[in-house]
Amino acid sequence: MHAPYLLLEHRAMVNPGAPMLIAPASAKLPYAPDGFRCSYGEVFTRVSLLKQKFAAAGYGIGSRVALLLENRPEFFDYWLALNAIGASIVPVNPDLRRDELIFQLDMAEASLMVVVRERWDELREISPGKVTVMVAGGDIPQSLEIHEARPGGPDQECALLFTSGSTGKPKGCILSNSYFITVAEWYTSQGGIAEMEEGGEVALTPLPMFHMNALGCTAVGMMMKGGAIVPLDRFHSSSWWASIADSGATIIHCLGVIPAILLQLPPLDAERAHKVKFALGPGVDARHKIEFEKRYGIPIVEAWAMTETGGRAVTTTAADDYTPGLRCIGRPRAGMDYRIVDDAGKDAELGTPGELLVRAKGANQRDGFFSGYLKDEKATEEAWEGGWFHTGDMVYADDKGLLYFFDRKKSIVRRSGENIAVLEVEAALAKDPSVKASAVTPVPDDLRGEEVFAFIVESEAAGVGVPVEKAKRIIEATGAHIAYHKLPGYVVFIDKLPVSSTQKLQRGEIKAMAAKAVEDGTAIDLRKLKAAIRKAG
Repeated sequence: MHAPYLLLEHRAMVNPGAPMLIAPASAKLPYAPDGFRCSYGEVFTRVSLLKQKFAAAGYGIGSRVALLLENRPEFFDYWLALNAIGASIVPVNPDLRRDELIFQLDMAEASLMVVVRERWDELREISPGKVTVMVAGGDIPQSLEIHEARPGGPDQECALLFTSGSTGKPKGCILSNSYFITVAEWYTSQGGIAEMEEGGEVALTPLPMFHMNALGCTAVGMMMKGGAIVPLDRFHSSSWWASIADSGATIIHCLGVIPAILLQLPPLDAERAHKVKFALGPGVDARHKIEFEKRYGIPIVEAWAMTETGGRAVTTTAADDYTPGLRCIGRPRAGMDYRIVDDAGKDAELGTPGELLVRAKGANQRDGFFSGYLKDEKATEEAWEGGWFHTGDMVYADDKGLLYFFDRKKSIVRRSGENIAVLEVEAALAKDPSVKASAVTPVPDDLRGEEVFAFIVESEAAGVGVPVEKAKRIIEATGAHIAYHKLPGYVVFIDKLPVSSTQKLQRGEIKAMAAKAVEDGTAIDLRKLKAAIRKAG
């Protein structure tokens, strides 16, 4: 079976009464206060009706439909119905601001966007003449072009996921049916402490379906194993353990920020009333991992992958022991070829950090990887320079064949699992007339892994005023252009940015300066303001 829809069809034929989607009332979902429970048969019936309607409306091979449906059951209905007729989806981050959303819709050339009812009034005229917006459950508008409605093959585009790079604007990663099947095959076959039973797993995730982790691992992985998916709207510390216990979750997904938050809570009886066998937690702080496993009795499986590498070039710690306290990302998957190289492109010595280059073994070196960056063949080929995919991540290896994460080569901030391009934040800050120049960099954050830090050079239009109040005004204004999580959590006003002789920003020095400013308390802390902007938005 080479496509997600075929996995659903198979499970609906074999065991239609088995649960596919679960959410307990204790999850306190605003759109499902009593929770929900949908069997494979029920989902398949809804999907079958939807695919017929989409086909009748002219959608099919070559169509792209944007879905702003969060992690609701409707998301799975629309995704799998579109996959059944060869159409691709563009899962949308609901936190995107108008300009960000329009950019992605235009780039994807999506002529239709399906949204939750609560966003209809706000988005129905988001891009008149280009994108038709419909509410989930409504009548499907006729496609502007007639497409052939038939199941796509392994190489057919299944989804377009946007990922932040170092170029400022998000790139659209074209992901095929084969890509998602490869991710799910890896996820369900890690072995060790991540061993899965046929038809017996319940995987809970608070991660969004516009990420390959939730879409590829949890969703497609559970369909592959005949398990159930518990798609929470997001992480809520107050209902986390009740959601896990009441759903019967055997697997949970989390990013580094989740254990950090949970470990700050007082002990609860509910935190041990679970059936969880393991947590897939890429990026969890090594110190938090030790404390989390001891307190909750749940082993954390560390892993590494990128949207571009999918399940072909991926690692896991599920079947290996390693020294506690180290950021081990595990053993490369069988069939993954890799090199660790220095700045000159030569193989680094064992134990010495270098950039990780990856590819698939065999004649087809791009097998299982993304199909390319949408409308950017140049960037695609640059990423594959020399026949290897250049990850931009610095790692080192030990004599047992395990890999350890060291640092990132790319100019990104990894905040709560989100990749944030510093150039995108700098471009948003530049829209403010009081900002002459800025330099954005990551700084360590105990709770979220990293936080966004901005050095700002003021223009003459800035005038006089209290620095804290000026910083707040700039961040609030910038919040109209980019999502709240991308906004600087720290700001320092500076007379001049450090640049090289060729006038390029000295990113290394900027990063060190930022870390020192946070450490000695001279940076303006705006993290509470970010939280307020999120609530207000």
